[in-house]
Formats: sequence, structure tokens, C-alpha cells
Amino acid sequence: MDITTIIVLLILQSGFGYALYHALKNKALDERALQESITAAISKQQEHFFEQGLKQQTQTKADILDTLLQTLKHQHDQNSTHQKHLTEAVHSKLHNISQEVNKTLNQSFEKNSEVFHNVIKRLSLIDKAQEKITSLSENVVALQDILTDKSSRGAFGEVQLEQLIANVIPQQHYQLQAQLPNGRRADCLLLMPKDSGHIVIDAKFPLENYQKQQSNDPLVQKSAFSQFKQDVKKHIDDIHEKYIVPSFTAQGAMMFIPAEAVFAHIHAHHPDITAYAHKKKVWLTSPTTLVAVLNTALSVIKDYSTREQVDIIKQHLAFLAKDFERFEKRMDQLARHIGQAHKDVDLIQQSSTKITKRFFKIENCEISPPSKQPEALEID
Repeated sequence: MDITTIIVLLILQSGFGYALYHALKNKALDERALQESITAAISKQQEHFFEQGLKQQTQTKADILDTLLQTLKHQHDQNSTHQKHLTEAVHSKLHNISQEVNKTLNQSFEKNSEVFHNVIKRLSLIDKAQEKITSLSENVVALQDILTDKSSRGAFGEVQLEQLIANVIPQQHYQLQAQLPNGRRADCLLLMPKDSGHIVIDAKFPLENYQKQQSNDPLVQKSAFSQFKQDVKKHIDDIHEKYIVPSFTAQGAMMFIPAEAVFAHIHAHHPDITAYAHKKKVWLTSPTTLVAVLNTALSVIKDYSTREQVDIIKQHLAFLAKDFERFEKRMDQLARHIGQAHKDVDLIQQSSTKITKRFFKIENCEISPPSKQPEALEID
């Protein structure tokens, strides 16, 4: 099959083939006319194919463009939705962050305010403490002025001694500035039981040479150390000679040192003074140790008072035994009366029950026949 036959068949298959076939049937065309007709038909078919291809290409491009536009619109919608969600998330996050920041700032402000308020309180307390310290400093200066004078120191020691004794010992068991049989006057006299003898307490305050021992000059320290020892020994000798009276006081007396520091200094650096005081029957005491001694003396006084009242206590115990015996008898009588009253109450309750039953029978007309006698009530 040559090319001409193929072209003829193609033309016949198209819409133009029928017209061409009809023309060939009606009149005989020469080969040139046939070629021209075929050429024209091919050209027209090519134009038709080109137009359809162009249309198809244009439609394809339009479809592609429409698909692209729809894709772009879908992506735009997705982007818009995503942007909206992102914006909402960012806004929510910023709102939460803002709330947290505000909360943190408020808490920080409250804490700072509380700290500032506490600082103000502390400052006010410091001001008050400063005022108290100033007042205490003035009092210390005044106390130093008082303690520089020997007579003032003696008065200070007597006042402190009086306060300590008044807090422990009952008033009837001590005397202040008591007159002794030898004509001496004691700062305090503890009135102990007769068998043990009274005890004298004398206040001494050896402060001058004690303070000099704190000097930076070694010579002054050495001199003050020796002089302090002599002062204390002199006080011990005076107490031994003046305040130990045979058949009136005890075999010893007490020396009251108002300053704990002086008392501790004697025991720490002057053990020979302590031994000397024991030899002279003089007991060295400070405010702390004196309280312990006074409590011991109070126990002795109470024990003696108790033994002194033993006979009275025994007499009262005998009276109490008789009272208890009478109480026991009366209690037995009361128990018997209560038992009899209990029996009487039971009998009364029985009679009350029978009377109630009788009234119930009468109310319900439950009368007994003449041949049968009614049950009589108990008469006790």
C-alpha cells in the first residue's frame, strides 16, 4: 500500500471523505485534480487538527491554570487557617505570659512590701533598743559613780542582800541590822532553830583593788593583786571577830560579795583566801550561791517547825480518828434507813400496780360474779 492509498483512506475516514468519494463517483477527475483535492483536504484536515489541538491545548492550560488556582486558593486557605491558629496560639501564649509576669510582679511586690514593712519594724525595734541601751549606759555610768564610793558600795551590797533574803526566807525568820549580844550590828541575822544557832550575813564589796588588777601596767597589777588579797583577808578577820558569838550564833558566819565576777576571781586566782576563810569559819557567798544557802536554811527552818508541831499534829489526828468513827456509825445508820426506804418503795409500787388494775377492771365492767369474791388489796 503506497502513500496515496493511505492518504485516500484517511480522507475517507474523515468527514471530507464522503464528499470526495461522491465527487469522484459523479465525475471523473484527473489525477492532478485529485491531488489538488487531496492536498486541499489534507490542508483543511491539518487546519482542523491544529484548531482542535490548539483548543485542546488551551483547555488543558485552562484546566491546569484552574487546578493551579484551586491549589493556590487551598494553600491560601490553609495558610490563613494556620496563620489564624498561630495568631491565636501566640495571643494565648502572650496572655499567659502576661498573667504570669503580672502574678510574679505582684508576688514580688508583696514580698518586697513585706520585707520593707519588716525592715521598718526592725528599725523601730532598733530605735527602741538604742534608747534602752542609752538609758542602760546612763544607768551603768550612774552605777559606776555609786560604786566608786566605799559607803555607796556598802549600801548597794546591803540592798541586794535584803532583796535576796526577802525573796527566799519568811520575814519572821530574819532581821536586818540586828543588834548582837556583843554590841555589834549585823547586816542580816538569820533566825535559825535554837539548837543550831543564828547565822550572821555581812555584805562586803572589795572593788577598788579588783579593778586595778585589770590595768595594763604589770607593776600596778602586782600591787593590786597583793592589796586585794589583804583587803579580803581583813574582811574575813572582821567577820570572824565581830559576828561569831558563842551560845548565840552558829560556829560560822557568811560574807556576801555582791559581784559574781569578784567572787569568781577569788576562787580562780586566790585559793589561799578560800582556805583562810574556811579556817576562820567564814563562808564566802555570791548572789547565786547565797540563794542556794538560803534555800538550805529554809529547809532546816521548815523541818524544825514541823518537828515542833508534831504534838499538835498528833492531837489533831486523834480528833480526826474520833470524827471518822462517828462518821462511820452515822453512815451505817443511813445505809440501814436507805435499805428500809427501798423496801417501802417496793411495797408502795406493788400496791399502786394492784390499784391501777382494779380501776381498769371497774372501768371495763369486769365485775366478778356473786359466788366469787374479789381479790382483796394487801394491807401491810
